[in-house]
This record gives sequence, structure tokens and C-alpha cells, in this order.
Amino acid sequence: MQHKVKLTVIDKKLYPELQETYCADPNAGMCPCYNVGDEFIFERYGTADDFWHMGLNTLKQTAHLAEGIAGGAEFPHCSEAWDAISRYIYAGLQGGSIMRGWMNDERVMIACCSDGTRPVIFKIERMDYKALYVDGINCDKCKDRIKSILEQVDGVSEVIFREDYVEVYLQSDVDDMTLKNCIEGCGSYSVSQIL
Repeated sequence: MQHKVKLTVIDKKLYPELQETYCADPNAGMCPCYNVGDEFIFERYGTADDFWHMGLNTLKQTAHLAEGIAGGAEFPHCSEAWDAISRYIYAGLQGGSIMRGWMNDERVMIACCSDGTRPVIFKIERMDYKALYVDGINCDKCKDRIKSILEQVDGVSEVIFREDYVEVYLQSDVDDMTLKNCIEGCGSYSVSQIL
């Protein structure tokens, strides 16, 4: 099984009384690096290793795309946020529990940066998937057929076709043979490898 991590900005807070009392700029305002709704996807598969590049090019969705990546092209995450969230991202990319016993789903953590006057609150989610290498996919009809059959399997939440393989996202573990049999049973396809 493979893993990605989705990082979503779910809130931003501001404590103006603390900024007025303690900050060099008493009117610094909200964090300028992130927007509520920003979504980042971290991968570690094949040649992708987003963790070791501090999330460079991981921004997938924002209401303010014209403003660029969160902290800028060279620093996609500010140091205060990265210090607070990186351990959870790393654990998720390794397939580990992000926060067992604290959250109602061990694949999820709610965390915030350490800026005490304007914290940003993140939802960090481990996304589990299997990469299926399928031979015989020749057209969009093939993809539709495979997607339809896989989405009927308990535990499968989403199916995405990549150039060389099919990503099958899972809410719970699904046996490799179940996935293989579903695909091979719906047409003249063969599954050469499941990772």
C-alpha cells in the first residue's frame, strides 16, 4: 500500500491585542502565507519526494492561485508552520498513525503553526492507496468500466488513472486479489503489479 498526505488550511486566527502588545508591527494582521481552503498534496512514490523538498509544488487548490505558493516559490511553507506540521506529514507518508487515540481517525490530525498572534490551523490526512499496473487499457471506455467496477468494492473511495498505473484510494484495506479479480473479470485486462 502507498500513502499520500493531504494538508488543508481549515482556519486562521488573529489575536490583535497580543500583536499590539508584543509585535514590532502592532498591526501585522492575519498570516499572509496561507488562505483558508488551501490544499496541498504530498507524495512519496517513484521519483516524487515532496517531504524532502518542504512541500515545493504541492499546492493543488487555493482561492488565491494568482498570489502564488503559500510562502513563495522557494519556501512553500513558512518555518513556523513547517516545524509544527512536518512530523505528521512524515508519519503519514510512511503509512504510520498520525495521531492514534487523540483523533477519532488515526489517519487525521488537526494542528496549527506556532505563531501565537496569528496561528493557521491545518487538517492533515493520510491518504491510503494502491498503485495498480493494468495492461489492456486502450480508451476512455476501458477506464470507465474499470472505475465503475472498482468503486463497487467495499473500502474503495476513489479511482484515479495516471499515465502508467491506476491509483485506488482506500478507506479500509482491500486485498490485492480482490482488486485484481475485479479488474480482470470486467474485460480483457491483466494486472501485472500492485504496489
